[in-house]
Order: sequence, then C-alpha cells, then structure tokens
Amino acid sequence: MLSKKTKYGIKALTFLARQEDKKPVQIATISKSENISLKFLESILLTLRKNGLLGSKKGKGGGYYLLKNPEEIPMTSVMRILEGPISMVPCVSLNFYEKCDDCPDENTCAVHNLMLQLRDSSLQIFRNTTLADLSKQ
Repeated sequence: MLSKKTKYGIKALTFLARQEDKKPVQIATISKSENISLKFLESILLTLRKNGLLGSKKGKGGGYYLLKNPEEIPMTSVMRILEGPISMVPCVSLNFYEKCDDCPDENTCAVHNLMLQLRDSSLQIFRNTTLADLSKQ
C-alpha cells in the first residue's frame, strides 16, 4: 500500500508543477490547497529538497519550487525517494537487491517470479509517467 508520505509528496509536487509562474510557493499554501498537515508536509518537502527535486527560497516571496521541468521528473525518481524500493520483495529489486534467506533457488521460486512480473509492470508505468503527465490530469 502506498504510504501517506508518498501520496502527499506526489500531491505537493503536482501542485508545484501546475504553477504557471514557477515562483516559490509557501508550504502553508500547498498544505491548505492539498489538505496536508503542515508539519508532515514540511518533512516531505525537505526530503524532496535534499534529494534534488525541489529548491527553496527563504524570506519574502520564499517557498518551494521545482528544480527541473515536470517533463524531466519520472515517477520512478519520486517513488524511490519517498517510498524506497519499488519492488515488493528485496530479491527482485533493481537498486536494493538482497537474497531472501528462505529461498534456495530464485529461478524456481514462484513468489520471486510473480514479484518480478509485478516489478516490471510497475516500473513500466512509473518510468513512462512524469510529473507533467500527472499535472495535466
């Protein structure tokens, strides 16, 4: 299940992507518009800033803004920053691979093979969907 952190992060990024003037937006504005707790949103936006998706400006006219064009932000990046591995089990993860302790042979493991298909399907959607796609909906 998608965490609230990831859900709210996507909503906040989409809100920023829809800003036509691309000027910094105050956290309170995003919080109110997207119905997200201010304190929780601060933590999420800080994570996105530390990982290079957002910039911030202090003072009058300050707030958060996208560092890249929405077309350049694939959902794989957002998901991995906020949610962690896209795979449901570590033995099929591309970036966080770990062998399962209880599995003698990944090639014959039914769970491994099923999760591999699920990972590939999810990755296809996340790779082919950008923040721009979401902000148009």
